[in-house]
Amino acid sequence: MKRNLLAAVAAGALLATSGPAFAGMEEAKKWIDNEFQPSTLTKEEQQAELEWFIKAAEPFKGMEINVLSETIPTHEYESKVLTKAFEEITGIKVNHQLLGEGEVVQAVQTQMQTNRNLYDAYINDSDLIGTHSRLQLAVNLTDWMAGDGKDVTLPTLDIDDFIGKSFTTGPDGKLYQLPDQQFANLYWFRKDWFDRPELQKQFKEMYGYDLGVPVNWSAYEDIAEFFSEHVKEIDGVRVYGHMDYGKRAPDLGWRMTDAWLSMAGAGSKGLPNGQPIDEWGIRMEEGSCNPEGASVSRGGGANGPAAVYAIRKWDEWLRKYAPPGAADYDFYQSLPALSQGNVAQQIFWYTAFTASMVAPKSEGNNTVDDEGKPLWRMAPSPHGPYWEEGQKLGYQDAGSWTLFKSTPVDRRKAAWLYAQFTVAKTTSLKKSHVGLTIIRDSDINHQSFTDRAPKLGGLVEFYRSPDRVLWSPTGVNVPDYPKLAQIWWQQIGDVNSGAFTPQEAMDRLAQEMDTTMARMERADKANNTYGGCGPRLNEPKDPSEWIGKGGAKAKLPNEKPQGETIAYDELIKRWQAN
Repeated sequence: MKRNLLAAVAAGALLATSGPAFAGMEEAKKWIDNEFQPSTLTKEEQQAELEWFIKAAEPFKGMEINVLSETIPTHEYESKVLTKAFEEITGIKVNHQLLGEGEVVQAVQTQMQTNRNLYDAYINDSDLIGTHSRLQLAVNLTDWMAGDGKDVTLPTLDIDDFIGKSFTTGPDGKLYQLPDQQFANLYWFRKDWFDRPELQKQFKEMYGYDLGVPVNWSAYEDIAEFFSEHVKEIDGVRVYGHMDYGKRAPDLGWRMTDAWLSMAGAGSKGLPNGQPIDEWGIRMEEGSCNPEGASVSRGGGANGPAAVYAIRKWDEWLRKYAPPGAADYDFYQSLPALSQGNVAQQIFWYTAFTASMVAPKSEGNNTVDDEGKPLWRMAPSPHGPYWEEGQKLGYQDAGSWTLFKSTPVDRRKAAWLYAQFTVAKTTSLKKSHVGLTIIRDSDINHQSFTDRAPKLGGLVEFYRSPDRVLWSPTGVNVPDYPKLAQIWWQQIGDVNSGAFTPQEAMDRLAQEMDTTMARMERADKANNTYGGCGPRLNEPKDPSEWIGKGGAKAKLPNEKPQGETIAYDELIKRWQAN
């Protein structure tokens, strides 16, 4: 069916030219031959897609558009390579700017607040799905593709092939963002060290169970202690059992909102996000679109026992088991630090940086062998003692194309063409191999990834596993991501500095979220700001009326159960069996 559609696109495009080849088709063929391989399409099918782009872009030829995304390898490839290809093929020039994630969120927020067109499109995290679906300032893509944007919507886009589609769908069932790249935070470890017989023997004697992939946080903590305080040195290098970051900056907030609380078990059961309490600790009943509060006293969980435990362990492990200086690292400093080769494991590692971790030794990467094969592996995140079967297990980022109504329609159409070009089947598989942030089922199941899997440390196995659904982005319980996200890093920074205890910080954080959501509630009631789906806060009650009674989970008498591990090879067999 898809092949027939591609053939029809090609036939229709060629017919419209009355015989001569399109201007740009010669360039398209060069790009297909020299850059856009491998692909899930044949070269003829790739030509059909690019012929469609050439025809659809004709009214916008000579236009110059501006788009914005954060700085990761995938977007660097788009900015340097795909913009050039798009301009040569369509005649539309794209300035694809790269900034830090905080600056991207700030630009998105400014465009929403001022209604001024700062950029013609953004690659904006799907964490803002609750914001976009409520404020209705972003373009509803479902209606756009069927209406005003129909003439510039690729017939072979194949929305159902996008593995993150559910993350960018609002409570109304409409698509508000189109996934461009996707990555999970998983567990990372030095398999070559874990496999050493002398270390396995030593660990078993000390802790009473096998050194392996930790299933729970107790085992992670034991392994961190083992390498930092007992092993200490491997092959003449001082080693550590943990890596993280703690610099007082916006990305410290994302470190926590990126499902850290739910990894500990703070949320409710439910996928892709907990119901009624999500991984931010915000309560929203199933079937409703109105958040009801973050504080335990309002039925939320942001300052409940499981959330406080999660923050306490983050702070404790960072101080006791991470390399000196890690507490002053930010997100961008901590992840590449692994390539130095002195860390045994990391509980919270983003697969977006797989590309840098498979770089050759000659580029300073000490975590691959002489043949370029990784000495490390990635595995499922271990869970905390409050976690229950049926909860999400970690975070998955889905950076997604977002259009705003404040962008003039002609510029919006040109930007939409570029957005689709970066995710079309002609380009997506090659881009996936460059950035390793896979967005399509057809790409991850392609033979080229089967061939490359041994050099990617478990990435292919993870994305082919049905378990991948246990990792998801921020969901619809968060009514206004930019306003609420900025609260987090300041409070967590106060824990790192020692100004407040984890309980004090989370009490303040929950209260500030409730205060901010109360303002949203007033605005929604007065001006329909959030389309009637703004917060409707519960009246505060004594926490005892909520804890363990449909609200936050009660404090466990033992927050460190017996450590549990699994052999990596056994884990992979389980994934492949499914």
